[in-house]
Amino acid sequence: MKFWKYHGIGNDFIVLDCIHDPVPVDPAWAEQVCDRHFGIGADGVLYIQPGKDGSDITMTVVNSDSSIAEMCGNGIRCVAKHAADTGLAGPGEMKIMTGRGILSAKVSKDPEDDWVSRVQIDMGAPILDGRKVPVDFDGRFINQPFEAYGAKFRANAVSMGNPHFITFDPLSDSEIDRLGPLLEKHPFFPKKTNVEFAQVRDGKIYIRVYERGAAWTLACGTGACATTVAAALNGLVPFDTPVDVRLPGGWLKINASSKLDRVLMEGPAELVYEGNIEYLR
Repeated sequence: MKFWKYHGIGNDFIVLDCIHDPVPVDPAWAEQVCDRHFGIGADGVLYIQPGKDGSDITMTVVNSDSSIAEMCGNGIRCVAKHAADTGLAGPGEMKIMTGRGILSAKVSKDPEDDWVSRVQIDMGAPILDGRKVPVDFDGRFINQPFEAYGAKFRANAVSMGNPHFITFDPLSDSEIDRLGPLLEKHPFFPKKTNVEFAQVRDGKIYIRVYERGAAWTLACGTGACATTVAAALNGLVPFDTPVDVRLPGGWLKINASSKLDRVLMEGPAELVYEGNIEYLR
């Protein structure tokens, strides 16, 4: 079975073309091949399947712990690049069905080699209603006090199809290291959560992310979007303006609409290598 290895600013994925080589979505197998010692190694597996309901293609995301993710911001850029470069979808704009509905992707090609180098995704509207994020809270959970595991800080809950819990309070590196994996599974989050520890400096956002189902990660596209929305709601960055967001693996540009009807994410996607693997269980 052929596979492609991609990454979006360090968030890496195994991509499978299930249109030409149909294989079932298999969370247990995905967990095996994502193992960095005994498998290919990745943060998740991206299954590209036939489009539905008017979309060009469908993306299904399985995390490295075998859980199914509703969305993946870095992953969808990799899927869009693969679809454009291999002809699974036409050049320019494409529609991708995801766990949160159909999202639009625009690709930009490198003029020197005609391969896609950057991708902009319309990530849709952020979800701010607490019960829909979901968190155990009625209404918007924005800049609210939170206390857990001996720590007190203010936090924000935003969903971009998957839940995010964001704090801008200054915490030490050791406190961040301790809290990330604990907060992911806190009972306040019925479906667990991604956790973003963020700071705003000179109009730029700097984030460390503990990703639900993948642990500490070099990048999280939905996390960058959710954090920018939270920062704008707190008056830390402007709405309707591209904001530079730094994750350990690199930079993204995020533009949150003041109407809260969409968030644009732009960043790179890179093919690392391709290969073949036997589908064994």
